[in-house]
Amino acid sequence: MNCGAIGQAAQDPAACRRQPAASLFSAAHRWPAMTLNVKAKPALKILHIITRLDMGGSAQNTLLTCSELSCKYDMVLACGLSEESNMTAAERQAVARRIGMAREKGVRIAIVPALVRRISPMNDLRALWSLVRLILQEKPDIVHTHTSKAGLLGRLSAKITHAGHIVHTPHGHVFYGHFGRLPSRLFIWLEKVCALFTRRVIALTTGELNDYLALAVCRPEKLRKIHSGVDIAKFRAASVNVIEKKRKLGLIQNAAVVGFIGCLLPIKGPMHLLNAMQFVWQHVPDVQLVFIGKGDLALDLRTAALNAGAGGQVKFLGWRDDVDEILPVFDVLALPSLNEGMGRVLVEAMAAGKPIVASNVGGIPDLVRHGHNGLLVPPGDEKALADAIKWLLNDPEKSNQMGRRGRRICSQFSLEAMLAKLDRLYQELLQQRADALRPRL
Repeated sequence: MNCGAIGQAAQDPAACRRQPAASLFSAAHRWPAMTLNVKAKPALKILHIITRLDMGGSAQNTLLTCSELSCKYDMVLACGLSEESNMTAAERQAVARRIGMAREKGVRIAIVPALVRRISPMNDLRALWSLVRLILQEKPDIVHTHTSKAGLLGRLSAKITHAGHIVHTPHGHVFYGHFGRLPSRLFIWLEKVCALFTRRVIALTTGELNDYLALAVCRPEKLRKIHSGVDIAKFRAASVNVIEKKRKLGLIQNAAVVGFIGCLLPIKGPMHLLNAMQFVWQHVPDVQLVFIGKGDLALDLRTAALNAGAGGQVKFLGWRDDVDEILPVFDVLALPSLNEGMGRVLVEAMAAGKPIVASNVGGIPDLVRHGHNGLLVPPGDEKALADAIKWLLNDPEKSNQMGRRGRRICSQFSLEAMLAKLDRLYQELLQQRADALRPRL
């Protein structure tokens, strides 16, 4: 994206060029593991903090934000080693390419080895100390934290160092659906404490914003809604020979396809989808189910499909870097999540012109308007999920209409729209700081 789309660049464009990384991270086990930029940088500095860079939505959103705004701000991105993601070689290569592109645009990467996603008291203390040192070294104007764990440690380190404005994006909170009752209550309490010294909390959707208000996590004036931006151009422009793509994927050429894209974890509801398909197959026997993604439920899903006698109708494609080429193969995109911050894959499906069946939960209703560009069902209701899928498969004209409507409205969730809103937020906070420092006559 051209920086002119979000505001005039604060430096010569040549200052945004850097040498690409040779591997996923450079000097990953040394502190400070900084990639030094020898060229002049913009005057205003923003430090982003996240636990890991992988192919997840929060990581890619953060990396894109740093990359595309790096011509206007001096961007530093602190992250862990991403070892917990258990990425395949292909995933690591994809992440490395994106990191290299970010570095070429001027983003400096600071590796904090102790910054891990799991609860680890010793690592957490080390990470806190490392972040404190990094903030004292960099002196950022804004500290922008991402996801729950990095949000807690990053905001606490910013408070300790009296850093500039603190912004936090949860990328989907963990207040329910992820942990038991007591851990969830602890997370809510910790968020309330951190919110006391956070200037802005960014909710991805109206549902997430309303949860923050209902649980009184922070004051309403601190909340902003900014949808996670998706690079929709490649999904809109994808030109795919569907028959040939089906052949390459091992799918039946004349069979309808219901697709799932996401982590194969309980919170995403893939087992509910597989169970729902048992009802669908009773009426549409030749439809195929495709899972794209990996996770803890992968083996259980394969076993369940075989036990149900549906092994030949279910395809597990694992993690893929060609989702833009696979979406045209789908007749319906299904996302039966039990909790969902936003669901970036929904925007990708909309850009590809596909009708959607999804759970009426979290931030999904911000994207899927029931009866307009898809159908919403109660989370965990396998019969309702099956009925919605059958309805779309049995009425191709209505399905195509929903797909076309999705293509028309997906631009409001584009990368450009998100960057413009983030830029306005940063400028608002920086202006407030300038006004506070201006001497009064």
